Amino acid sequence: MSFSTFLPYLAVMALVTYLVRAVPLIAIKKKIENKFILSFLHYMPYAVLTVMTIPAVFYATDHTASAIVGVIIALALAYFKRSLMTVAVGASAGVLICELIIKYLI
Repeated sequence: MSFSTFLPYLAVMALVTYLVRAVPLIAIKKKIENKFILSFLHYMPYAVLTVMTIPAVFYATDHTASAIVGVIIALALAYFKRSLMTVAVGASAGVLICELIIKYLI
């Protein structure tokens, strides 16, 4: 793709990104008091983060089985309120062990 074709795409993306942030600031003047909307806005970052993370987890490994093992380990460690570092290292170790087992057994 040449720079002359890339530039309009970049401009449109910048405009859309700006409008997504600017329109709510301009359109909503008063404080939001509706409990449903406040609850929706409160949980939105968690939902977006989950939607972005889960597909990446399953496409980051060579085998789906190792991704499932990593997710199960991460969920179990998070359920027992372990630190983020412990969850990340435990899930990564589980995926590594599972990948090595699959590689040498198959």
